[in-house]
Amino acid sequence: MTKLIEPKSSILTIGYHPENEKILENPPRFTWMPESEKDILYRIQVSKNDTFDPDSTLTIHHIPYNFYTLDKELEPGDYYWRYTIDQEECSYSKVRKLSISDGLVVTPLVSREKRYDNVDMSHPRIWLNKEKIDMFREELEKNPNYCGFQIFLERSVLIHVNSEFVAEPPFYPGNIRVVELWRKNYQECQRGLEYIRSLSVAGVLLENSEYIEKAKLALLKLASWDTNGSTARDYNDECSFRVAYALAFGYDWLYSFLTKQERSIILESLSVRTRQVATHIIKDSRIHLSLYDSHAVRSLSSVLTPCCIAMLGESAEAKEWLDYTIEYFNTIYTPWGGEDGGWAEGGLYWTTGMAFVSEALNTIKSFLNIDIYKRPFFQKTGDFPLYCMPVDTYRASFCDQSNLGKYPGHKTAYNIRQFAGVTGNQNYQWYYEQVLEREKEIDQDFFNKGWWDFYFDDMVYRHDYKDTTLKEEKLERVKWFKDIGWVAINKDMKDPKEHIFLLTKSSPYGSVSHSHGDQNSFVLFAYGEPLIIKSGYYIGFNTTMHRNFRRQTLSHNSILINGKGQYAGMDKAKQLSAKGHICEVKESDNLVYIKEDATAAYQLTAPELTKYTREIYFVDDSYFILVDTVESEDKSDVEWLLHSLSKFQIEEETIEVNGKMAGMTAKIVYCSSNIESITQSDIFTEVDEKETDGLDNQWHLTMKTGKAKKHIIVSVIVPYKMEQKKLVNSVRDDQGMDIYLYFSYEGKTFSLCIDGTKRNE
Repeated sequence: MTKLIEPKSSILTIGYHPENEKILENPPRFTWMPESEKDILYRIQVSKNDTFDPDSTLTIHHIPYNFYTLDKELEPGDYYWRYTIDQEECSYSKVRKLSISDGLVVTPLVSREKRYDNVDMSHPRIWLNKEKIDMFREELEKNPNYCGFQIFLERSVLIHVNSEFVAEPPFYPGNIRVVELWRKNYQECQRGLEYIRSLSVAGVLLENSEYIEKAKLALLKLASWDTNGSTARDYNDECSFRVAYALAFGYDWLYSFLTKQERSIILESLSVRTRQVATHIIKDSRIHLSLYDSHAVRSLSSVLTPCCIAMLGESAEAKEWLDYTIEYFNTIYTPWGGEDGGWAEGGLYWTTGMAFVSEALNTIKSFLNIDIYKRPFFQKTGDFPLYCMPVDTYRASFCDQSNLGKYPGHKTAYNIRQFAGVTGNQNYQWYYEQVLEREKEIDQDFFNKGWWDFYFDDMVYRHDYKDTTLKEEKLERVKWFKDIGWVAINKDMKDPKEHIFLLTKSSPYGSVSHSHGDQNSFVLFAYGEPLIIKSGYYIGFNTTMHRNFRRQTLSHNSILINGKGQYAGMDKAKQLSAKGHICEVKESDNLVYIKEDATAAYQLTAPELTKYTREIYFVDDSYFILVDTVESEDKSDVEWLLHSLSKFQIEEETIEVNGKMAGMTAKIVYCSSNIESITQSDIFTEVDEKETDGLDNQWHLTMKTGKAKKHIIVSVIVPYKMEQKKLVNSVRDDQGMDIYLYFSYEGKTFSLCIDGTKRNE
């Protein structure tokens, strides 16, 4: 008998689940390490006893990948599971235990054998089928603006009627990627996508032969583009995603208007482009093994879902790729978060990811009647922008942000409305309405016009979720996203004039993907203005601003040890190891307490560091106290960092920032290793000056300590309205062994005890 290998999982890979862990849904999701890089079939057994008696054991054969969701729920109780290669002469894996509790959400996945039994295979399949098209036409006869169709017609269709289809994008000069041309090319492909989709939808719904003919000609022109040229996946994946989707949508919606020869031409191009993406996802990136390829995971939604559904029945590969996609969504998704609904890549990549995945899930639900939205992540993920990217804030969140410096935009709003439709959460709908009330016209920046057609999206939502019932849900002052290591404090979120927002993170994801070397960092927004900011500008991925400044700890409100920050290079394994941890979050009527630990984040760059924790106190809904504890093997200095849009006013150990509506004082009330200097600069360190031409300066403050093995730095941060400054008095009592700090505000006193044994070491 052959012995099963059972490879050990690593920081980059999928693990063995479940194993004595909290189960969130019924049936549980099974994952394990692949036994080979080759295609092999697995067998899994789930039993009520660890001897796997045949009478109490469920056996599933012919599982093509290392992840699986059962097609039925399990009765509450204890179970055991194991897997093997699907051949008799191979041993089974280690036996693992799981427990199913009462009341779990029930989310089985219909098996591959029965998944397509009741599917309508006529075209179109993406969004509306023939029956729904007939119903839509009937409604249009009664109301020309049914579901916003008239606005879609005016804004998204008529602009293309008298315009030419886009030209095939050029190659990069010397085949060296240039950010500006990369972006321009995918924007042109987006325009081509919208051209075909808009004219196809309007042509079919209105039975307008002119629109249909223009869409056909454009579709055939798109199919003539070189599949190995400037829009190939390996050359410009953003272009390839848009071209593949456009081919799929046009092929699906115009199917009955195309000749057999025309279908063949389009199908050939669509097949090649879909295969390019599928090969990258499944064979090259292997996202069922190595989880953290952002674009590969996204292309399950943007490419494989629509393309495979459009080709189903005409391509054996399409069914295989679609099954992989559906099973990934049902089992592994998402590698970027968990039950709390967080998204480790940050708010803007949540926006991008959710925009595509929600469209994919809507298509799967409509075509296959599989509702993946029932899974716990999708029920909670609207909380992430609600609490971590509040609607009235800007420059107050983490990770890469293409809209850095702007309020949350329309696509974030459209996404969160989608989850209002899914969950009925009134707060999500409120968020959407606030964005549209503030910005009635859609911003034409590249992160909008290069990505979305809002009028089409609005029409789709209003059709699909017209019967949603919304319910009020209480807002939380403190929201801890345990899945990603972020904590948000929001006082008076729905009153912009009184809103105080602090966001901090110490994430198990470290600096991977679009995350940065910013564990134990924080941002502060209060009374309508950013006070302690996410510093820098979004120039583009892999620019000097991105690599040398924004990803690095020096651009964040954290610390440097001996001038060194956290690991923020491009090695994924090292990125994930440079992680943080939220240790504790407590809340009472007059106090919020957060403790976080970023020690591991510095181990690759500053191995002398043995401890770095930050404690944050939010006292009486009014001011913040930070306690930074740093320990190292040898005597080291600490640089304590703050960043702001305005120049800091520095007077001894007190720092002040004033904006138009709000300001802030920060005071170092105790530093065990003494303050050597407090300085500031408006220079973006190691950034090509050409990238910041014409951009406003920002200010970067550094408080440097003396050298010591142990440091305790206590600071008090007080946000205020410009017309109503706050004064928090602080007193230090260090006569005994310990140090007591007393903070007084509005007749109330908060006391803090510091371990005096750590002084002067």
